Amino acid sequence: MSATIGMRPEPIRRVTKIYAAFLLAAFALSPAAMIGYLYFFQDPALKFDNHLFHEIAIAAATLEGLFVTYVSWRCYRSSGEPMLRWLTLGFLGFTLIYALHGAFTGMAHHNIWLFLLYGPASRLAMAILLLIGLLSFNLEADTPEQRVNPRSWLIWVAVFLLIDIAVAILAYSPIAGNPAVRLTMEGGALFFSAVNITIMLAGRIRSPLMTIFGISIALFGLSSLAFILGRPWNHMWWLAHAIFAGGFFFLSYGIIQAFHTTRSFSNIYNQEEMVNRLAMSMVRTENALQELKHSNQMLEHLASTDPLTGASNRRHFIECVDAEIARAKRDNLSFSLLALDLDNFKAINDHYGHQVGDEVLQGFVQKCLEEIRPYDGVARMGGEEFMILLPQATLEVAMAIGERIRSATENTAFTSVAVPKVILTVSIGVSQFGHDGNTIDTIFRAADERLYRAKDHGRNCVVTT
Repeated sequence: MSATIGMRPEPIRRVTKIYAAFLLAAFALSPAAMIGYLYFFQDPALKFDNHLFHEIAIAAATLEGLFVTYVSWRCYRSSGEPMLRWLTLGFLGFTLIYALHGAFTGMAHHNIWLFLLYGPASRLAMAILLLIGLLSFNLEADTPEQRVNPRSWLIWVAVFLLIDIAVAILAYSPIAGNPAVRLTMEGGALFFSAVNITIMLAGRIRSPLMTIFGISIALFGLSSLAFILGRPWNHMWWLAHAIFAGGFFFLSYGIIQAFHTTRSFSNIYNQEEMVNRLAMSMVRTENALQELKHSNQMLEHLASTDPLTGASNRRHFIECVDAEIARAKRDNLSFSLLALDLDNFKAINDHYGHQVGDEVLQGFVQKCLEEIRPYDGVARMGGEEFMILLPQATLEVAMAIGERIRSATENTAFTSVAVPKVILTVSIGVSQFGHDGNTIDTIFRAADERLYRAKDHGRNCVVTT
């Protein structure tokens, strides 16, 4: 037990990452075992010649291809990501060409090539477009005008229809019966899939959605290998269809995940960014819930707010700090406080009057709000004394924020209706939960004591010790 507790997490992290990579590679290459089994241990003459089943399967694949093309296009319209543009074209090109593979199933016993060549042609077109998509990974987003321009999409539709016509002409030409024709197209799809995987591995592209992309490409490549080894209607040929369908389903899943999140295929699962956003979202959510709780009734809102400056009042601030203490103890987190006092503020009231003093207080609170983070809280504790709550902030972070407030205050000419320019400075004391105690009294006392030291040191400074 003690040995387990004492183990450093880093070796475990490395081992689990290697294991995860092994699992992904094993999953991506698992069809190779089925291909090997059929190739070495099954009679290639065994066939399942069922036209109706094939037509139904291709019709379903065509409908799914059109649906995924539309979803991918919607993602592209939203994010403008070039990779999504090429993914959309890949799905669209495959669907428009592959549909004829099903439509001409009945020709299998009359002109086998009219039926057979549309499959490798569709896979070759898709492999090329997916490779172009990978090469555009993380490029600058297309402009809104480019995303809605129908001209480029119509040009590509025309290209795919020309490919359909070219394949039909090829199927009726004398060279159609040469096995090299089909093997060249299928081998080309395998080649471009291999290049795609090589680029991904060399570029160490590892985000989860790009991992889905890579596994799908591996399945596409293995399906082309199975088509090369198989013969029409035999078991290897049907296995090739199943492997390709698996890759298509898997890539479609990635597109759907993008659609339901950021609609960006490249950046959706940047893990560090997502963790940071999650942490910020949790803070914003808790503050929003706290705000909602105290704003359900206007009376409660007024009871928690300083009517002059709009900052929290003392009672509400203490409630917030109590809540932050509970959260810090529960989640093993920390936070800091700033105690602020405006220097020589009485002289401003005496010289300019209380109306000017009130406007200066309002301007100071606004200045604090500009310099702190969105989820920090400012409170007026009385007179010219303020405090700021800084969730998840160490002394170093709190000092940096305090110094921003101090510098901004010193360099701001506060204005009012009566006086165009009032110069103001502020003294600040800093304390941290845990470092200076774990109760509200101890951290308040530490912040106040350091505020007094700031006053003793000549004012207009931030003190943390």
